[in-house]
This record gives sequence, C-alpha cells and structure tokens, in this order.
Amino acid sequence: MLKEHDSVVLTTDVAEDGLKAGDVGVIVLVHQDGKAFEVEFMTLAGETIAVTSLSAAQVRPVGKQDITHVRTLSVA
Repeated sequence: MLKEHDSVVLTTDVAEDGLKAGDVGVIVLVHQDGKAFEVEFMTLAGETIAVTSLSAAQVRPVGKQDITHVRTLSVA
C-alpha cells in the first residue's frame, strides 16, 4: 500500500501540469484509503513543478529495477 512520502512513477501523461508518464513524484497526501493521492513533482534542483491529485491507477510504486532518466521541462 502506498503511503505519504513514498516515491511513485506516473503511468499516464498529465498535460495540464506538463507531466509525462515515467516522471517521478512523492506522495504528500493519501485520499480515501489509497484510492487517490496528492503527488508533488520536482526538478532535480528541488523546484516544485506541480502538486496534483491523481488516482491510484495513474501512479505505481518505484520498482527495484527502475532507473532515473532526465528530461528538460518544456516551459509554455
């Protein structure tokens, strides 16, 4: 079960926040016993990009075989 402060991987794009599937965020609040989450996404320099509400289907736990990948944030 996912809990606050867990790192998670986005499984779908969230265009309105400039997020892409594969982006890594941190759960800051759990809703409805894990049916939804508030997740913070940050740059590697520590700047918050978005704090967004996501369903459990839109995130997954970080796996042991996952590796971080860098992409440049597109600024509109």
